[in-house]
Amino acid sequence: ARERKQINIMKFNTSTVLFMAGACAPVIASARPLALSRSAFLTPGRGVSTAATSASRFASSGTRPSSGLSAASGSLPVKCGEEVMSQKKHGTSDVPVQSDLLWGCDRELADRICNFNRHYAEHAGYWATTKYLSEVDRANPTDYYDSNTGKLLFTAPVGRSMDNYIEESNSHGWPSFRDEEVNWDYVRCLPNGECVSVDGTHLGHNLPDSSGNRYCINLVCVAGKPV
Repeated sequence: ARERKQINIMKFNTSTVLFMAGACAPVIASARPLALSRSAFLTPGRGVSTAATSASRFASSGTRPSSGLSAASGSLPVKCGEEVMSQKKHGTSDVPVQSDLLWGCDRELADRICNFNRHYAEHAGYWATTKYLSEVDRANPTDYYDSNTGKLLFTAPVGRSMDNYIEESNSHGWPSFRDEEVNWDYVRCLPNGECVSVDGTHLGHNLPDSSGNRYCINLVCVAGKPV
């Protein structure tokens, strides 16, 4: 019998969410690679209202501001309903992921997580196993694009150093963005914390800590090229 190929991903469980939500949490040592065929676990809803930062989105990066949805509005994250993640032509999206993702990200893994998944993630630390750390610009903010549509979703670092961004992301196991680093034209959060694009791409989860909202995002979901 042909052996079924397994794609290593991580499922968020109660311990994971509570552990990661704490400040200065280390990489989860007990994270286990799981397959998408395993039953999904709904991430428990959390209160995500926090004091918004006073800086305008992307103020220090030179990137264009969003249309009125800045961190100063006090209404972050911008919410959406389940209709955004309704079934479309290709899972929850109209299109599959791009054929040539940045940083050597695995396309099959990306397509499953972006378009046929609501509760799983690439395994903790996956981003550090790609070419990302050796190729990312250390001197200037980097734009991160939807792996499906190529739309701008995040720009980082903003209002902090690259070392701080890398340190926080490494500590939590996934690229971790703050309110002012999100392009709210195209990013939304569901009440349970799931972070998605307006086009139906699953991105990750908002796991707030003592500093505010923290968007833990799968690198494979933001490894697209602008179109």
